[in-house]
Amino acid sequence: MPAQSDAAQPAPQLFTWEFAADPYPAYAWLREHAPVHRTRLPSGVEAWLVTRYADARQALADSRLSKNPAHHSEQAHRTGRVGIPGERQADLMTHLLNIDPPDHTRLRRLVSKAFTPRRVAEFEPRVQQLTDRLIDGFAQRGSADLIHEFAFPLPIYAICDMLGVPAEDQDDFRDWAGMMIRHGGGQRGGVGRAVKRMRAYLLELIHRKRADLGDDLISGLIRASDHGEHLTENEAAAMAFILLFAGFETTVNLIGNGTYALLRNPGQRALLQESVVRGETALLETGIEELLRYDGPVELATWRFATRPLTIGGVDIPVGDPVLVVLAAADRDPDRFADENTLDLARTDNPHLGFGHGIHYCIGAPLARLEGRVALATLLSRLPDLRLAETPENLRWRGGLIMRGLRELPVEFSPEIRSPHALPEAPTR
Repeated sequence: MPAQSDAAQPAPQLFTWEFAADPYPAYAWLREHAPVHRTRLPSGVEAWLVTRYADARQALADSRLSKNPAHHSEQAHRTGRVGIPGERQADLMTHLLNIDPPDHTRLRRLVSKAFTPRRVAEFEPRVQQLTDRLIDGFAQRGSADLIHEFAFPLPIYAICDMLGVPAEDQDDFRDWAGMMIRHGGGQRGGVGRAVKRMRAYLLELIHRKRADLGDDLISGLIRASDHGEHLTENEAAAMAFILLFAGFETTVNLIGNGTYALLRNPGQRALLQESVVRGETALLETGIEELLRYDGPVELATWRFATRPLTIGGVDIPVGDPVLVVLAAADRDPDRFADENTLDLARTDNPHLGFGHGIHYCIGAPLARLEGRVALATLLSRLPDLRLAETPENLRWRGGLIMRGLRELPVEFSPEIRSPHALPEAPTR
């Protein structure tokens, strides 16, 4: 096996708080000196990090890399050191992030019948309504934490609406999602309890909807069939769970990281703001793709495990070893992207890997893009002088392995005199 690193230079320290704030210099070092790098993760699991674009794209589509944790250590997954915390204990393993063909092919086809581009497109007015309602909650105050008051609740309420979760139950989902997104920051065992509660609720909701199908996504999952084969209730619950879990945290970070990047790049922000005010969409569409590339919501692709010996970037990977494709590093590879560290919202040659590649390409990508476009366009138009209320050095980033996102994003702006969406005052007698 070729040398992993340049012995003349020590490898950068990974997965520290300083690294979380700005991992890109470390990833640049790895791309140059150790593009396929074996490291010990904070959980204690040893895994290979793939950092160059060409290698990343190959690995994401390589059938020898399985998504099924059974090809790694049973003990590592049972203790939550690989995969989504709590999913095994809650019996929510049978979803698209954990299975391979032919089961993956069957389930993806079934889910695709319910989660169609048309369904997403028709959902735009509701996303706009939710966006305006959330901004109404702080627009007259002149300050906000855009993570907790906007980027976090928007995708939660949106995916709950799309799944068909009744309005009176959606705050429970928000609480459970909050416990999950905090990872190690909450009470001990809180993530596992939240996942179990969510599973129990989803199973009960699926049971109710079987007797009264509607136009929502869970009803669509129940209806979906492939040559007469239906999703089981467990499969439907697991799929609803992963659509919620993967969908909401990705969109939280897309909106949060994207807003932060715009605030740190005022020239680009001004161009986008002017475009939005004119009612143009081209720069907004390319801009979302560039924000996904520049500082995307998913830092590392989810776990893969070698089922056969293979070679990536000249490095031999033994059977059973975990492989983590570093999307954030690949999307700033200078061999693929010109001016890789520059935010260019008009960039058109942009085949980023922000939503993955191959058969595991994110099925919820159209919804995340829609929510990102609506959220950013509305923020820029309604709060035109939006600005950071804290120095970048004092902002905290969450320390999870897969996702990349801010814990909070305090901002200030000129208060709206009156929300354009507020109800008229009742007439006085």
